[in-house]
Amino acid sequence: MLILARVQRNEELEKQLQEQFPNVDFLYIKNQEDIVKHISEAEVFVTYGEDLTEEVVQKAEKLKWVMVMSAGIEKLPSQILKERNILVTNVRGIHKIPMAEFVFGYILQYAKQLDVFLKQQSEKVWNKKVPIQEVYGKTLLVVGAGAIGSQISTYGRTFGMHTIGINRSGNKNDAFHETYSRDYLNEVLPKADYVVSVLPNTNETQYVFTKEQFNRMKQDAVFINVGRGNAVNEEDLLEALNNEELAHAFLDVFEKEPLPEDHPFWTCEKVTLTPHLSALTNMYLPRAYEIFAKNLQAYIDKNNDFINVIDLDRGY
Repeated sequence: MLILARVQRNEELEKQLQEQFPNVDFLYIKNQEDIVKHISEAEVFVTYGEDLTEEVVQKAEKLKWVMVMSAGIEKLPSQILKERNILVTNVRGIHKIPMAEFVFGYILQYAKQLDVFLKQQSEKVWNKKVPIQEVYGKTLLVVGAGAIGSQISTYGRTFGMHTIGINRSGNKNDAFHETYSRDYLNEVLPKADYVVSVLPNTNETQYVFTKEQFNRMKQDAVFINVGRGNAVNEEDLLEALNNEELAHAFLDVFEKEPLPEDHPFWTCEKVTLTPHLSALTNMYLPRAYEIFAKNLQAYIDKNNDFINVIDLDRGY
């Protein structure tokens, strides 16, 4: 069995995988041309999900399983994968700790004005009149109450925040004080001091946050997006910020990435942006390989005990 992989190289993890599966052939490649060259012989393709096209799948005569070493699958050719009955799995869940920590880095930076003090230090300014807030007692609304959202809520409760979760069903999630379905989003938005979106990129999540939602938020609310850029109408967000309908926005994801140099987010004082890296730490690959190894064992054993099987109709 040939497993074709186009992922970040890590010799130690690759060696461990080969030792665990001595009868499996692993071929690690660097570019798109190599995919086309070898995909016809591959039974399994390991990818970040951005390089598997419909044309490549058509050439993949032996392909039975696509292991996506990220959470997002929006760039996969879902229709042909579904028609071919090709198994798709991902590493959903490995992002919850780094992303939750990143969100609270944003929240604490805002509440404690850490960027202001860094600027004062560079200018040798001693100013004790910078207004500092507490997060204790504030309300944290997380839209997308899955594994990542639950971890964010757990940290919020540790800081003494009241947490509200939004999910598809509205079913209770013990990580939150309150849980509602998406139908109630507009009703709970006015309660929140911090609104965090961790929504994936699906047809259902397109422009969940528009002018209507930003108008319902508190004027001193902070909006954070670490999910996917398609959930936010960026023009409406900018308008809300410029009209002082929102206090600040922390954005790690955008409709177009990399963010164009002429995008007004770069120069908006009420926007703090980062280049889509909230999930990236030195633990990313070890956690991803751990899920891959467990799924590979299930694949070899033919027991269908896979982790994170993707429903291609729903997109996650």
